[in-house]
This record gives sequence, structure tokens and C-alpha cells, in this order.
Amino acid sequence: DLTDLEPDTISAVLRTNYLSMGPYILEFEKAVKDFTGSRHAIAVNSGTAGLHLSVLAAGWKDGDRVITTPFSFVSSTNVLLYERITPVFVDVDPITGNIDPQQTAAAIHDLTNSAGSAKKKWLPEKGCAENGALKGVLAVDVFGQPADFNRINQAAKAYGLKTIEDSCEALGAEYINQPAGRLADFGVYAFYPNKQITTGEGGLVVTDSDQDAEMIRSLRNQGRAPGDTWLDHTYLGYNYRMDEMSAALGAAQMRRIDELIRKRAQTAAWYRSELAGIDGVECPATAATTTRDSWFVFVIRLKPGIDRSAVSGRMKALGVPVRPYFSPIHLQPYMRERFGYHPGQYPVTEDLGQRGLAIPFSGKMTLEQVQEVSAALRQSL
Repeated sequence: DLTDLEPDTISAVLRTNYLSMGPYILEFEKAVKDFTGSRHAIAVNSGTAGLHLSVLAAGWKDGDRVITTPFSFVSSTNVLLYERITPVFVDVDPITGNIDPQQTAAAIHDLTNSAGSAKKKWLPEKGCAENGALKGVLAVDVFGQPADFNRINQAAKAYGLKTIEDSCEALGAEYINQPAGRLADFGVYAFYPNKQITTGEGGLVVTDSDQDAEMIRSLRNQGRAPGDTWLDHTYLGYNYRMDEMSAALGAAQMRRIDELIRKRAQTAAWYRSELAGIDGVECPATAATTTRDSWFVFVIRLKPGIDRSAVSGRMKALGVPVRPYFSPIHLQPYMRERFGYHPGQYPVTEDLGQRGLAIPFSGKMTLEQVQEVSAALRQSL
């Protein structure tokens, strides 16, 4: 969703001496910091990079175990695998698709206090380091709705565990009047073109810890610590920097953030109205703890027994693109091979994965377009 402001701002970058690590990075970081109320905001080149740096700053490492969700985009699990950490999956809430806080608390208790079968039931059948310690929880704000972090944090903090909030789909959402991304030790946003705001490619980490923020800034820039010269590297780091043109686009989009979220909310409201009378379709539900929606996608669920592939094929024939959303992480080929996962282990995740269907959605859609999609869905069913 671009206006003249965005290309004008990007063009201004080309009239400066900076294409990387310049003033627009600082402007963009400040805009997100002010919007979320965070103490620190560190821009990076993707949400995946932001999650990876948060894992490193949290001190999670080879052989550790971290609780996370199987119902997400794969990057929330991949960043653990990069560091040879065992992801411990917990099934999700059937209404929101977010990690189930009650099961999360039970997993934390069993993995820290129990032995034998009580502990084993949470772990994968193979590929899990012996005697690994549980170190934290990485929860995802699915489809723009915050996970139930009060309950997650209560269980995690009782055992000294750190938490990461993957808020890559939820910039602007609120959980009991608190900004999404600010509910854990680290919060991560992403700015791919289909997100609430875009930088083309890009991400950002927020934290209130001075020490963690300093480490993340160093690691994103090849491991240069404060005081290091150009060729000095205190840490093993990464080239996870965001470039100036991406930051300029983000800074321009942040000036419009409330407008962009409002327009997405309008599209969602139109869909709710148009789809309300269609038998066989479940619209997304909003949890009582979500005090502000920030719509990322609009994923309907087809009632059990409906052939999703057939419906998708008919809609595409009518010129309306749709796609399944999400495919369960534990059933991805590389996860099945590495950890021995198989169907039936996380029934809610698998049910949502089998019935979810993302339909066209953006803040630029008109009421007429929403009605066209809804009519195509009704006809296809």
C-alpha cells in the first residue's frame, strides 16, 4: 500500500552519501520504538534474522530445548535448528491458532521436574540431545493476533525461562492494551510486502534490555562490538543489516501506520459481513485478550468434510487466488526425517492446517472486490 510519500523518501536516499547504516535506519528504528514504547529497536534484514539474533542474545545454544508452536511459518522453528536447539512442540488453541498456554505450562513443568514418560511425551522420537535443558519459550502471534503471553510468561518465569515473541505478523495489535511484540524478553517484527507495513524485505527486534540490545546490534553487523574498528570483530556475527533504502521505505510507512491498520480492519469487517451467511465457512475469531486486531491475512476455515482442494480449484478458475495456510511444521519433510514426526501428534494444528484457506486480503481492497471474492467462494462451495 504505497503513496507518493514512499518513492519520494527512497529517492532522497540516493541524494545522500549513505546506502547502508545511515540516518534512515535511525529514523525507522525510532519510529517503531516510539510506536511500541520499547526501550530499544534494532532493524535487521528479515524477521528470520531478528528471531535468530534474539535466540543468540537469549543465550540458547546447542543441546538446549525450547518450547514453540508447530502452527507457524517455518522460520520460527528454523532459527532454533540453526543453533542445534531442539524445538519442543506444543499444540495450539483451536480458536486463535496460537500456542496453548495451559499445555505450555504443563510442558514446562514436566520438562523441568519430571523424568521418564512424563518428560518423554513432549519430546520428538529421535534427534533430541540427551539431557538437554529447557531454556525458554518462543511463541508466535499467529495471523496478527497476540498469543496469551500473561499465562505463558507466568509459567516460564517461574522456572527462570526466557521468552521470545514472534510478532512478525502482528505489528500494531494489542494484548490487554499492551502492544504486540512487547510481551516477552524479545519481540520481533517483519516487513515483507504482505505485512502491515513493508520495507520490501526486513525485520526489527525490540527489547528493554540494554545488554541484549547491544549484543544484537553487534551481531547484526558482523560481530563488531562498541569501540571496534572496521576490521575488528569481538563476536562471531552476521551480515543481518538493513539497507538505507529499505529503512527509508519503512520510515515512510510508519508515518502511515495507523491508516494502514485501519484500512486492513475495514477489509476484514467487510469480509465478516459478506461471509456471515455462507454455510460451511468459519471466519477468524478474536480472542477476549486481543484489545486491538492488526490484520495480517484473512484465513477462513472450511467445515470438516468439505474438499478444500476442490473449492480452491473452483475459485482459481473464477479468477480468485487462494492458498492453504499454514502447513504444520512438524509434517514438513525435513522435520519428519530429522525428528521422526508423523500425522496425529498435534491434532489441533493438523486440523487447522487441513481446513485453513487464505483468501485475497489487503488494505487496498474495495468493497466490490470483497463481494466478488465472497460470491466466488459461495459459488465454489
